[in-house]
Amino acid sequence: MKIRRDDIVVAVSGRQAVKDKSGKPITGKVLRVFPDRGTALVEGFNLVKRHLRKGPKTPQGGIVEKEAPLRLCKLMLYCPECKKGVRAVIRRSAEGRVRACRRCGHAFDAS
Repeated sequence: MKIRRDDIVVAVSGRQAVKDKSGKPITGKVLRVFPDRGTALVEGFNLVKRHLRKGPKTPQGGIVEKEAPLRLCKLMLYCPECKKGVRAVIRRSAEGRVRACRRCGHAFDAS
């Protein structure tokens, strides 16, 4: 898989695929990936409202906004050098397999 936890991604299609007033794409951090379902939780994307009953975990109860899983096919890695969503290519190097930007060659896994 080319998208992993803690990656910065941008949405390609859907309600999240909008740009802010300056024209830059809206980005989010991947919180969790579900490879068997082909989905991911992204911070600030695909927010849904949950109606919670009062209980020990939520003494207040009420309506809570939280992220719902989003299909991986709707996400692209965000390249900080290209400043846009890009496709990743896997290259072999001395450190092993490294994901890199297909356009400029920026390594996403370099530490």
